[in-house]
Amino acid sequence: MLAEKAAAFSELPEALRRGRPSLWKLSMGGATPRKAAVLMLFGALDDVPAASAKPLASADLDILLIERAATLNDHPGQVAFPGGGVDPGDASVRAAALREAEEETGLDPLGVEVLGILHEVPLPVSNFMVTPVIGWWARQTPVDVVDFGESAQVFRVPVRDLLDPENRFTAVLTRGGNSYRGPAFAVNGVVVWGFTAGILNYVFHELGWAVPWDEDKEFPAPI
Repeated sequence: MLAEKAAAFSELPEALRRGRPSLWKLSMGGATPRKAAVLMLFGALDDVPAASAKPLASADLDILLIERAATLNDHPGQVAFPGGGVDPGDASVRAAALREAEEETGLDPLGVEVLGILHEVPLPVSNFMVTPVIGWWARQTPVDVVDFGESAQVFRVPVRDLLDPENRFTAVLTRGGNSYRGPAFAVNGVVVWGFTAGILNYVFHELGWAVPWDEDKEFPAPI
């Protein structure tokens, strides 16, 4: 079963491999952005079943997420993919994503098969240029918070729950007199919004998994 799932992901559409999602449109302000990488890691569901009974995706498919510590300077308390800045010692963005994921969750990077790398995406609010790395968890290992100064929790979310229209809404952020809207997900007792939700929304759409949801259902972004 794992081999079949890995093969399916290895055939990601070219639009997904090379695409650039449309996310929050905020100016970088002219500053030189810092390079970063995140790991979008899919795997076979752990022992926590999907809450949604709707057959929107394979029942045993999930994705790894973290909740950032509330004390961090950048994006405190937000749900995110494991990841962080690219260090001078990193051989590539792929290596950076795997290193950061290991440091934040304790996973064994040797068990991750990298299936694709998206174009870098700007994250203006923290002045990062982020490269999403898509992986398949071919050999799963236990994960948990490694440093509570960095993460509040590490958890896996069933893809079926993310796709369920009942768990989706539009997050609205008002800043500087302007309002910005983006997709959001309410799962696992948390809200996924902003950059992470934008990447999820884009990937689901490009893979042909997305189903219609009420984009007029709006709530303030949880900041």
